[in-house]
Amino acid sequence: MANTYLSRTPSSAGSATKWTLSMWVKRGKLGVQTPIISTVASSPSNTYEEMYFNTSDKFQFSTVYNNSQKAIRTTRVFRDVNAWYHIQFVYDTTNSTVTDHAILYINGVRETSFEDTTLLASGANDWESSWNKASNPMRIGYQSTNTASYFDGSMSHIHFANNQAYAPTIFGSVDSTTGEWKINTSPSVTYGTNGFFILKDGNSVTDQSGNSNNFTVGGGTLTKTEDCPSNVFATVSNLDNYYPASSFANGNNQLTTNSSNYTFNNATLGYSSGKYYWETKITHTSNYDHIGITEKGSTGSTNYMYDCPNSYVLKSNNGVLKENTGSGQGTVSGFSGVSFGVGNIISIAHDADNNKIYFAKDGVWMNSANPNTPTGGITTTAASATNTGVWLPAFGDENNGTYTVWQVNFGNGYFGTTAVSSAGTNASGNGIFEYDVPTGYTALSTKGLNL
Repeated sequence: MANTYLSRTPSSAGSATKWTLSMWVKRGKLGVQTPIISTVASSPSNTYEEMYFNTSDKFQFSTVYNNSQKAIRTTRVFRDVNAWYHIQFVYDTTNSTVTDHAILYINGVRETSFEDTTLLASGANDWESSWNKASNPMRIGYQSTNTASYFDGSMSHIHFANNQAYAPTIFGSVDSTTGEWKINTSPSVTYGTNGFFILKDGNSVTDQSGNSNNFTVGGGTLTKTEDCPSNVFATVSNLDNYYPASSFANGNNQLTTNSSNYTFNNATLGYSSGKYYWETKITHTSNYDHIGITEKGSTGSTNYMYDCPNSYVLKSNNGVLKENTGSGQGTVSGFSGVSFGVGNIISIAHDADNNKIYFAKDGVWMNSANPNTPTGGITTTAASATNTGVWLPAFGDENNGTYTVWQVNFGNGYFGTTAVSSAGTNASGNGIFEYDVPTGYTALSTKGLNL
């Protein structure tokens, strides 16, 4: 939702003392103020409310009246860019227990450790919430007091219930097998005045509550994603990024390398078995672009991707290289002289069961290989024989004074914000790709990992 937000201005007031907001979010950028919802009152001046992750990646809800602020801010941080967080916030100043005037649940568990509790102090709620009042715009993914601040990542299943203080079990439950908090896609909710339900199983801002409280899209493009609370897709990780110093966009599905450093960034999901397929498009090249798989993180300050033991790397200027411990880099026969650049789509199919990896350029498998048959392919080390026991898709380049932009499609069906031109066939039905997914392969996602 970067540079995009949703907005609706109520024509009549709902309850300013009691409401419940429930939503699922997947973060992208870290270390920057990331708005979730906000509103600004027309009177008195400097009166507004904001819910956001702050620059320390802590959750904060602030209510400001005539330039006086009261807030709650968590002690813990939220930096898992692979996870979908279920955020439920209950505002209820009618509750006889002062500390229950603002309740935050994350993944069904109530937060109890806060470093700012001014909103929970006795007498703190002596003014009404600005959210849910007539003429105050309800904005999602936008900071009303900073027009340059937008949510970066994904959102899903946003419910707002007026005059209700719901328990988290309305919107989710604990999976009896995994113990994880899972979404209830069709909760029984009384929405009331200004209540709404948007982003249900897609990017529709049409209200599904029956109230017809539809939202409109602000600037930018609201992109539908296959990545959702019930099927989490891999993205590129920005956690192991100290030395790479790469930058990220489009929910971490776009990576821009640093022109002064040489290393790489990994995906958020790894695997030790199974057959997985993904695609990457280059929109800017350093002419020394690296793409492939690795067994390790990218924290080393002197590591080209192909310097890492058991990495298998396609270089834009020198074919596929592999590194085996003690034997140095080696060029795989048949790949010397392979090149790719701006506009090319590189596909990777990795069979971790039979230890074979395949590379394609614009839909054509290289070196006369074919993962469908299967024939050819490069023999990889078994994951069990690597230091970490898992494989990670990886993206990078070499330091030569310029940078590479990788737009990765792990199955969302987009390169950046542009949809694939014509989706290929995919027998697993898990993910949308530009080219046909080889037989027996699937997207790198939680459903793909559990096929």
